[in-house]
Amino acid sequence: MVSQIKNKSTVMGIDPGTIKCGIGIIQQEKDNLSCIYYETLKAPSKLKLSKRLHIIYKQINSVIKKYSPDSIAIEQPFVGDNPKSSLAIGQAQAIALISAEKFSKDIYFYSPTEVKKSVTNYGFSSKEQVAEMVKILLNLNELPDSDSADALAISICHIYGETNLLNNIQILDEI
Repeated sequence: MVSQIKNKSTVMGIDPGTIKCGIGIIQQEKDNLSCIYYETLKAPSKLKLSKRLHIIYKQINSVIKKYSPDSIAIEQPFVGDNPKSSLAIGQAQAIALISAEKFSKDIYFYSPTEVKKSVTNYGFSSKEQVAEMVKILLNLNELPDSDSADALAISICHIYGETNLLNNIQILDEI
């Protein structure tokens, strides 16, 4: 329920990755959400993993330093059929954790299903559906790329938890 939300909070959502890492910062004041910043951080795929992780680590640190969010919400890696890929995403998540700890930020974790359910009211929504709802909920002029949209969705998930946003906001029938 919206009335249970803190008066003001700034949250940085992180969608970890070793080549592309989504970052999304939103501010919540009473029952209003506003997008402060979003970006997909990138590291050249030609570099070895340790170099890519170091680049992403420095970029995350820079964003935290500049925007000083109150807390950081990180998507838990999805463990799929490819253990090598899952391990790499876990390493990217560790980089986000280290960055958050460096700046003494509170850290929270959410599964992809929790994030999707929080934003779209359906835990198995497509990336396109998540991006479209993020655009609507944050009143963005354009659709963010999927990594940034996921990061913004993680921030929204943290602020609202698993609250059904569709009960709190009138959504156009165009969705």
